[in-house]
Amino acid sequence: MSSYSEEEAFEAAIPLSRQAMSARPTPYLDGLNPAQRDAVEALDGPVLMLAGAGTGKTKALTTRIAHLFVTGRARPNEVLAVTFTNKAAREMKVRVGDLMGQTVEGMPWMGTFHSVCVKLLRRHAELVGLKSNFTILDTDDQNRLLKQLIIAAKIDEKRWPARMLSGVIDAWKNRAWMPDAVPSAESGAFDGRGVELYAQYQQRLRELNATDFGDLLMHMVVIFQRHEDILQQYQRWFRYILVDEYQDTNVAQYLWLRLLAQGHKNICCVGDDDQSIYGWRGAEVGNILRFEKDFPGAKVVRLEQNYRSTPHILAAASGVISGNTGRLGKELWTEAEEGEKVRLIGHWDGEVEARWIGEEIEAMQRGTRSMSPMSLDHMAILVRASHQMRAFEDRFLTIGLPYRVIGGPRFYERMEIRDAMAYFRLAVSLEDDLAFERIVNTPKRGLGDKAVQTIQSAARSNGVSLVEGARLAVQGGLIKGKGAKALAGLVQALDRWHGQVVNEADTHVELAEMVLDESGYTTMWLNDKTPEAPGRLENLKELVKALENFENLQGFLEHVSLIMDNETEESGEKVTIMTLHGAKGLEFPAVFLPGWEDGLFPSQRSMDESGLKGLEEERRLAYVGITRAEQICTISFAANRRVYGQWQSQMPSRFVDELPAEHVDVLTPPGLFGGGYGGETTATSDLHDRAAEANVYNSPGWKRLQARSNMRPLTQPQTSRSNVIDMDAVASFTVGDRVFHQKFGYGEIMGIEGDKLEIEFDKAGSKKVVAKFIVAADRADDVPF
Repeated sequence: MSSYSEEEAFEAAIPLSRQAMSARPTPYLDGLNPAQRDAVEALDGPVLMLAGAGTGKTKALTTRIAHLFVTGRARPNEVLAVTFTNKAAREMKVRVGDLMGQTVEGMPWMGTFHSVCVKLLRRHAELVGLKSNFTILDTDDQNRLLKQLIIAAKIDEKRWPARMLSGVIDAWKNRAWMPDAVPSAESGAFDGRGVELYAQYQQRLRELNATDFGDLLMHMVVIFQRHEDILQQYQRWFRYILVDEYQDTNVAQYLWLRLLAQGHKNICCVGDDDQSIYGWRGAEVGNILRFEKDFPGAKVVRLEQNYRSTPHILAAASGVISGNTGRLGKELWTEAEEGEKVRLIGHWDGEVEARWIGEEIEAMQRGTRSMSPMSLDHMAILVRASHQMRAFEDRFLTIGLPYRVIGGPRFYERMEIRDAMAYFRLAVSLEDDLAFERIVNTPKRGLGDKAVQTIQSAARSNGVSLVEGARLAVQGGLIKGKGAKALAGLVQALDRWHGQVVNEADTHVELAEMVLDESGYTTMWLNDKTPEAPGRLENLKELVKALENFENLQGFLEHVSLIMDNETEESGEKVTIMTLHGAKGLEFPAVFLPGWEDGLFPSQRSMDESGLKGLEEERRLAYVGITRAEQICTISFAANRRVYGQWQSQMPSRFVDELPAEHVDVLTPPGLFGGGYGGETTATSDLHDRAAEANVYNSPGWKRLQARSNMRPLTQPQTSRSNVIDMDAVASFTVGDRVFHQKFGYGEIMGIEGDKLEIEFDKAGSKKVVAKFIVAADRADDVPF
């Protein structure tokens, strides 16, 4: 009678088919480094694959899936693999098939969070009051439904728009809060009516047999929490769970995954806490930071060998990210050649920065920068905010440098820019019917399609422009109610703006600001509560700033028309311009990172709204930006930028000083700091004039810029053009004084900053005005007209 050893008994318990499959060759493992192979072969129990930028995490993840199938650990329908985009899910399936040498069939549970949850919810829809053929509302349908509820509740929809309520509800659904689960601390949202409207919205969705995207995950979390038998069924089915980009999960996704993983506990999460940059849309970096607490005994594998960047670039990125306290920690390294150090350069202003980068790109393309020629397709400019793109687009269009904007339209193609340009075109020419059609009801003036048709009919009947047609329609009583009053006001405003263009009563920059303010267009975006609104307002400010380079409004409009008409064809190589957020997951041989200035990057808004948490996310964004570069990384900042037509000194970003000095080359642009140029050039003289005009030689940003250079800084030249702050003019005023301005009328001083007074005017609203253009109210009669 034979007896089995413990090892033999264990093998006997394993099905023969699995033993045979496990014995098959695994050539796909040969191309892995030790850390990757460790992560792939650790199939049992919870695993956190902490994958730094460029360390081959997709390769490790897909190889792990293939290894599960090849070794017989799981069938395709027993593996749940989720990611965030359809593109990533398709790539995952293709790469698994390539590794196995065959097309992978029967993987119903590989896809995005939402696509997997749709399948699950259709099976159990009745448990949340739906039918299996429910529809999924898009954003427009969602906002229309919410607007109906707001109006029915007698809430001012202009003050409390549907898009704002949509954002509130979406944030609650990201946390898996049903209406009855919203905490009391959140009950004040949307003027204290948010929870009530949320409950009505969910009831209306059930009546319509519909969901929105937030419901897909939230409903499944609720079903799993309330129906243990269903949860256990899927816990048994999903023998292995794999999650890509785990650092980007929100609370609802985290809860859904954690509930499912309590079965076999074979969950592998792949992510990088240092690349968690989507907190503004609900991502919780804490999900990945507490993985070991959520799954006791978890194995953490750090992928640290980088296959993308040079040692200098990795060291620079590591130096910056080490400033964050909320991270698990890892140290990227590479076997690549040392390469160039990260280049750091300070510029006088944003336009100089754009010009220099354009020249560098052309030099790299020609190969005149002591290197072989580089394709434009291999170069990218990554900006923190979309409004920064304007300076680069203008420069590239002027010099004929082909470019593409990824993640959004070109600057002059953006909706808010086209709207503003339509207003400017009408101010120049009242016969521009296309421009009138675009803005007649933007912002909303109570003019529906019928009213617009009435205006068009009046214009055609009388052979006049649409502006004149609108005037005739109002005078003839063809349009009634609020719409008639609003249209009359628009026509009067257009007459006034056109008169100012003809008579040159104001500068074209002042007129542009006036048009955007008086038309209500700026106010429309100020009242808009969507995440896009602040960016649109920044773009409008950038548009007004662009006007400063032209003699008049007509010249600017002609410039834009010509450059847009002369755009290059779609074919051919192009420089890429995109935001840092959009660049995650991409890589380029050469990367330019402009605008590294405190307030711009890190974003002042992020720091104000989220404090240290916001600052750490901004630092992660800097890390992402640097690690997009393979060979050349150039960081730049400007000592000054124009804001509302006024020069403001800029402090270099705090991230600049976090860069390790031994891995950075500080460059000095010709003519900015002098030294070795044998006298003052025309460019240098021009910079001095602009420095004196802006009065920034003593600014912290300028001094810090000089301090980082090894070259002799220029001293401030003596010039009669220096625009010195008139402190005598400031001293004659105090907060609370009543004052008078020739253009804006009477107002009260609310604040004093340098030689600028913040004044709340009785009719013109809040403005910042230089003190020397203000007189005390009791001296208003002395002002010459």
